[in-house]
Amino acid sequence: MIGRRRLLAGALGLAAPALLAREALASAPRHLSLLNLHTGEKLAATYFEGGRYVPDALAALDRVLRDHRTGDVHPMAPGLLDLVAGLAGQVGRPDAVQVISGYRSPASNAALRANSSGVATRSLHMRGMAMDIRIPGVSLARLRDTAVALGRGGVGYYPGSDFVHVDVGKVRQW
Repeated sequence: MIGRRRLLAGALGLAAPALLAREALASAPRHLSLLNLHTGEKLAATYFEGGRYVPDALAALDRVLRDHRTGDVHPMAPGLLDLVAGLAGQVGRPDAVQVISGYRSPASNAALRANSSGVATRSLHMRGMAMDIRIPGVSLARLRDTAVALGRGGVGYYPGSDFVHVDVGKVRQW
């Protein structure tokens, strides 16, 4: 019986540092640097700190990611911000995300859909759950492959338009 207890105590002792490291990583500050290519606005913000999202930083990100056609601002999904920040960090460029499209109002989505077959009727852009991005110095193929490997949502590859679509909907790719 003593042998089992020692084994269990030893196993728990080995697991504890890994659990603490995972918890520390989950509560580590999260930072995102964006350049909206349509408005020219730049923003570098720490949007998660002290184990919680920072409301003022989220509001500033929502503003930069607004519909550039209408000016409509909509809350962006924090998970999407986490995805984009993680993606930028994975490719070694956490300070250089260029945004082609963030939030898209229903009116803008309908107008784009009328001129393109590649725009979804119920686009996740209209729910603040999608972004079309590129990162200078990172090939679109590498950006796409890294996003797919993260397995945290949808990934669309648009080399002709020079962007990768990422969203926090179902895991899928096109």
